[in-house]
Order: sequence, then C-alpha cells, then structure tokens
Amino acid sequence: MHILFLSDNFPPEVNAPASRTFEHAREWAKAGYRVTIITCAPNFPKGQVFAGYRNRLWQSEQMEGIRVIRVWTYITANEGFIRRILDYISFMVSATLAAPFVGKVDVVVGTSPQFFTACAAYLVSRMKRIPFVFELRDMWPESIKAVGAMNDSLAIRMLERIEMFLYRKADVIVSVTHSFKRKLTERGINGEKIHVVTNGVDLSRFTPTLRDESLAGDLGIAGCFVAGYIGTHGMAHGLDTLLDTAEIFQSEGRSNVRFLFLGDGARKADLVRDAQRRKLRNVVFVDSVPKAEVVRYWSLLDVSIIHLRDIDLFSTVIPSKMFESMGMGIPLLHGVPGESAGIVEREGVGIVFPSGNARALHAALASLNTDAPRYNQLRENCLGAAPNYDRRGLAGTMLNIMSAIHARHTGRTLSSPQRPAQ
Repeated sequence: MHILFLSDNFPPEVNAPASRTFEHAREWAKAGYRVTIITCAPNFPKGQVFAGYRNRLWQSEQMEGIRVIRVWTYITANEGFIRRILDYISFMVSATLAAPFVGKVDVVVGTSPQFFTACAAYLVSRMKRIPFVFELRDMWPESIKAVGAMNDSLAIRMLERIEMFLYRKADVIVSVTHSFKRKLTERGINGEKIHVVTNGVDLSRFTPTLRDESLAGDLGIAGCFVAGYIGTHGMAHGLDTLLDTAEIFQSEGRSNVRFLFLGDGARKADLVRDAQRRKLRNVVFVDSVPKAEVVRYWSLLDVSIIHLRDIDLFSTVIPSKMFESMGMGIPLLHGVPGESAGIVEREGVGIVFPSGNARALHAALASLNTDAPRYNQLRENCLGAAPNYDRRGLAGTMLNIMSAIHARHTGRTLSSPQRPAQ
C-alpha cells in the first residue's frame, strides 16, 4: 500500500502536527509501506525558511524511508488571520497540483488543524479515485472563533459549510480525541467512520534524561526548581497566567523557583514585553530550537505546565506535549479542563488546576517544590503511564484503519495488516 499524506507542517519543524505526521510515517515506512509526504518548505512559526531549504515549486528528499516532496507556498509568520489563510490556500493549491505526479497511490490523508489541507486531500482522492482519510486534529474553524481571531460572519459560515462537506465526504475520519468524535456525531456525521487515534510520545527520544547542567548554567537556572512551558505561544494558550504566577513567586522572594518558556508564536513578543514591564527576574524566554535539541531543554524541567484559555472548546483537546512530559518522567501542572485533565487524573501524573487561575497554579507548583514524596510518586506514575501512549502502537492502529479502508475500496479480503514493531 502506498500512502500519500498531505501536511503543511513537517520536520525540521518541531510543532505537534509535524512531529505526529513524521513519527507515524516513519513507523509505516519501517513496516514496509510506501509513504510520500507532500508539504512545504519548513518555516513555522516565524515565516522564515529554514537554512538549507528554499521556497521552490518542487523539491524532493528522503527522510528515514519517507519520500518528502516540498512545494511552493505563500509564506508568512504564524500571526495575522488573512495572511495565514493565504498561506493555507496556497498550500492547498500547490499540493493538489503536485499530487498527480506521485504515482500509484492507494490512500490519501489530509491533516488539520486548518482544513484547507483536507480540501486538497479530497480533490486528490477524486482525481486518483482512492479513499480519502481526514485526520482531525482541531475543530477548525470553531477554534478561531473561540480565541477571538474572527467573529461569526458570512466568511465563518462559509468555512463551516466546507468543514461539514469534508466530514461527509471523508471515507474515514481519524480524530485525535474522543471528544471530537462525540461532537461530530452530534452534528450528524456517521460515528462508524470516525476512529480515535490519540496523540502520543516517541519513547525512543523522550526518556528520563539527566539535567544538562551546562545549559542550565547558560540560562541562569542552575540549582533552581524549574517549571517549564514548551510549545507554541499563541492566542489560545493564555500564558499570561504563567506570568501572573511567576509574579506571585517573585513577590514572596522565592528565587529558587524559575519559569522557562521555550517556543514562538503570535503572542511571544507581547509576553516578553509584559515580563520586562513587570521586571520578572524569575522568567527565561528561549526561541524555538531544532528538533534534535528539544530534549536538552526538557531535561531542565522539574515540572511541565500545560495550559489553555478557559474556553469550552478546549475541553475537547489533548495537548500532545503532555505525553512528552510523561515520557521524560516530568510531573504535569495541567490547566486544561475536560478529556486531557481526565487522563492526568486517571494516570496520576500531575496536578490539575483551573485554567486562568494563577493562585491555583502557584499553590500546585509550591506543593511540588516542597513535597518530595508526592513529587517522586508523580514522577514514577509518569514513567509507568507513558508506554500506554507509545507512538509506535498508535501508528500501527492508524495503519490498520487505512489498510481496512483500502481493502474495502479494492474489494479485497483484508488480511492482518503488518504493524510497526512494538
């Protein structure tokens, strides 16, 4: 089986969609399947093409058994709604035009968050007469309304009609949360074609690691209890709450507790300015680093903070970095209600606090800083739970789903598909 996967994010980019797509595709290639990725020149989140790449009509490379085709797109930073829409549409057009030059494809997958990539996958499926799989990572465009990036309007309603069209036309929908599946069935989509494959962790990379003391010294956090936020600094994440918490610790004179922010995004510059205005000496900002360097920064953390704004929609999401934290044996301070909070509590891997509540975050962080037995138990629980979310097994589950729809499409009897090695 030849899998064609469309994603506008892919390594060397280090965001969640890029990591999930690469780690799944790598396992499918290892299992002996042909995998072709159509993506763009790496540029997320700053809108600057990475060194060694150019924004060209077509460029091809091999990456761990995966054929990667990069096409031209309109490149912009991850900010500004209109410019990002132009970025998404340009990838949709370029990916659709490039796909006919990829021969003998058996199934095409289009991944969100935004659905213009799924639009391209649908068009490709019609051109090649192959099954269309919609990987649903975000309830878009609902999420852009939720963060206030765009109000309800004719444009939003048009996007919502396209969204529902794609859900209906997909042969299979692979949702990253059970909550997304429930929302789709409530909107009339056939639940039998919706499968849940959650996010997970690459346990070959994210494992317990000794703190990089040299790096800690460079960042001025050696000997400190470090609470870290690693990921996109966007409108959805409500990171002002973390600055509020840092301000409480500073006012108490608790200089041994430090906050490390790693990443970029639309709100990054505002957060840096706000920290400077408040004269926060216990906060360190670091720009995004290459994928190979991320684990060094994870090693600096004593606890990982996961946070999203207090919006109903976000109770349906499961942030992928919570699994990376578990793989590293780093307890979580989890400020996201709903399905993901249920995982944290069920697995006993951290403390759940109300989103946007700096006082509650302060109390949870202070308790882990002083209660060593509780901290060590959470750490052990992280390491015990992480294998339940091993990306290799999840990749195998998705592979079985695609193999089944391919078999139905061709009328063949389905034998047991080969799964990536566990």
